[in-house]
Amino acid sequence: MKRRTVHAVFAAAAVICGSLAIYQGVRLQQGKRINAAIQSASVSELEADVPESRFARALALEQAGKSELALKEYTALASSERDEVRRRALYNLGNLYLRDSLSDGEAFRSLALVELAKRNYRALLRETPADWDARYNLERALWLAPESEQEFVDDEPPERDQAVSTLQGARMDLP
Repeated sequence: MKRRTVHAVFAAAAVICGSLAIYQGVRLQQGKRINAAIQSASVSELEADVPESRFARALALEQAGKSELALKEYTALASSERDEVRRRALYNLGNLYLRDSLSDGEAFRSLALVELAKRNYRALLRETPADWDARYNLERALWLAPESEQEFVDDEPPERDQAVSTLQGARMDLP
């Protein structure tokens, strides 16, 4: 009886270890496919749902000068459920807009691209306020297209609040 119990425990442990080894083998193969897709920057049907391979494809498209296709990939990745991929996609999307605005000769289109870049950097900074690269790039974008102040109605400045001093002897006619 004791011998059967030991053999049953050993068999159960062997089945559990074997199933874990099979699971890890499947994950290893999936990881190898993803790494191959990242290296070749081509996304097949199997890796299309893996955000890292799509991000690598978008990065390769951007480096190849195909900014419209990279823009589509980054835009799709900006709504990803994976936080790190979404943040990097927002950052690269802002960079792509800013770079395109600097190389574009048309002023109105450049201004619109800078505004899109600022929107992406701000969305990224709402999620991670400590991202200094995004802060720096937002500052550069603000230098290119500063925020306009609220326009005055009828060219008159807004009324200022008049604070009456309660100090005795204080003059009200000082500038």
